[in-house]
Amino acid sequence: MTKVAFFGHDAGDAAVRRRVQAMQDDGLAVMGFMMRRKDDVATDWDNVDLGKTRDGAFLQRVLRIFSGARVAANSLDALASVDVIYARNLDMLACAFLAKHYTRLKTPVVYESLDVHRLLTREDFIGKALRWVEKSLLRRTIGLVVSSPAFLTNHFEKYYRGLYTPFLIENRLAAGSDFGPRPAAHNGAVSENCGRFVLGWVGNLRCKRSFELLCDLADRFPDTLEIRLHGQPARKEIPVFEPAIDARPNMTFAGRYRSPEDLSGIYEGLDLVWAGDFMEAGYNSVWLLPNRIYEGGYFATPAIAPNLTETAGWIEQKACGFTISEPLSETLPTLIAAVMQDRSVLESYRNRLLELPNEVFIQPEGFFSEVLARALAGARAK
Repeated sequence: MTKVAFFGHDAGDAAVRRRVQAMQDDGLAVMGFMMRRKDDVATDWDNVDLGKTRDGAFLQRVLRIFSGARVAANSLDALASVDVIYARNLDMLACAFLAKHYTRLKTPVVYESLDVHRLLTREDFIGKALRWVEKSLLRRTIGLVVSSPAFLTNHFEKYYRGLYTPFLIENRLAAGSDFGPRPAAHNGAVSENCGRFVLGWVGNLRCKRSFELLCDLADRFPDTLEIRLHGQPARKEIPVFEPAIDARPNMTFAGRYRSPEDLSGIYEGLDLVWAGDFMEAGYNSVWLLPNRIYEGGYFATPAIAPNLTETAGWIEQKACGFTISEPLSETLPTLIAAVMQDRSVLESYRNRLLELPNEVFIQPEGFFSEVLARALAGARAK
């Protein structure tokens, strides 16, 4: 059994849990070396707590790299027992290599980059310094995992061509997760003759512009549209959150949820899911493929995404949802009004999602272990 040390940025994060689940589904033994954002984080895997960080606190996260590496190094027996280190995000990659330095271990490292942070795209001293760090660490890894091909073409190929071995692992559901069966066709969350039309925003709620667009929709359609938010808001990005929701009777916030256990109840209560992001407009927000298109797709909930993004391209290629162009403040309300008036297109997209094979939304068993096996084999061949 291959043993993996997973250096993660937040042991309570739903995406981290999904990645651990995928590893365990494929027969890998996982030892976590993880930071956390909350005090009461319980894990389903053996875990070394590397300390608490705060969302958006960049300097504090940098300092935690050093203290976290010391904590990991103090668990020498656990760290020395693994076959490969899997580090999620640049800060945890640095933490992993620093722990290796402290312990003098030669364990190979895989880097998982699921977001290209805005600081890495800057052309000033800060951006160049961070890219120097990323380049220095990346060239010492045995593999680079990305969740969208656009990260390779727009960032890694641009700055680090020839220095890495890439692997694409999309943000699909883990095969062994208990997410329940897919819904039946023609089973919309709201019928044409009762209730409000329901639009959801699910996951990391970190985009101020998306929040403002949804608030505007709630104001435009107070009697016919309901906006439901599920997930963890980024308080630094959206400082006025609950008060804006409380001021609108047709907006609700359900808070954090368990993934995959709560996904069925969330998505089966939605007619559409918002899949736009502008937190890092022009860069990461354009390149990413978010969890919600896979989760929503499995539960036959079509998505809406802005044009000229990787998400919109995914939706258009599969003909399974809506894409809209700027100005979104005009095109989004127009679309919602049209769909509420005539739901036939919505139902056709629902049925289209149900026609797509499960593998579009669920990572096949053995896929992750195969990626690690290929990365390790490539390292041994060098």
